[in-house]
Amino acid sequence: MIDSHCHLAGDEFTGDLVDVIGRAKESGLAGALVILGAEDEAELQRARNVSSAWDGVRFSVGVHPHQAGQFATDPAAAARQARAAIDAQPLSRAVGEIGLDYHYDYSPRDVQQHVFREQIQLARTLRLPIVIHTREAEADTFRILDEEQARDIGGVFHCFTGDREMATRCLDIGFHVSLAGIVTFPRALELKEVAKMVPLDRLLVETDSPFLAPVPHRGKRNEPAHVTRVAEVLAELRGTTVEEIGRATEANHIRLFNP
Repeated sequence: MIDSHCHLAGDEFTGDLVDVIGRAKESGLAGALVILGAEDEAELQRARNVSSAWDGVRFSVGVHPHQAGQFATDPAAAARQARAAIDAQPLSRAVGEIGLDYHYDYSPRDVQQHVFREQIQLARTLRLPIVIHTREAEADTFRILDEEQARDIGGVFHCFTGDREMATRCLDIGFHVSLAGIVTFPRALELKEVAKMVPLDRLLVETDSPFLAPVPHRGKRNEPAHVTRVAEVLAELRGTTVEEIGRATEANHIRLFNP
């Protein structure tokens, strides 16, 4: 299977990157989509080490809503910076993660929205799918996706934590739903229901590592190898096998991101 969202180029993995990749391969992973911050030059540079160490990785590049405030006076500059980073990284396959985060509000909401729009427009220009981060911003996220005609390019709602109604809205506009380690948490009852209802051909699995380690690794640094635990829980919830989840989510990933 493929880890559809991780941060392997983060400094959390600089000390043992080769070992982390080795464990991922031993767990049966064929590859991973690694997320890069377009404004983070150090991370963009570390991406070269990641791709050299694992030929199964591809990249998604964008300005996260937490960093949108850096472009408050010129939101279009976020898209220009993302475009430059994508052009410089031949293994780029998507724009993201981009979106809105009203939980932390690290960046003003109006700036987040402008930066989000500019990057959707970039994705439309490049004909690339988008990787969406949305937290406590559902209404504005769907409104902007509609207004910017994001349906034309598609993408994924990463680390989905919404309810069944929100999942239906994602599916209705042609997007995929990606589930992470949160679905393994005992109290994530609504998310477990979402895991049962998403069509198999629109489902992805991810770790969002180094964050959100699944049970029984919760509280520790997450890593791509643990995506198999997410798949195990999905298989249990859906009454199928881990192998079927792996095959389906890998096929979905390849179709969406054209790796």
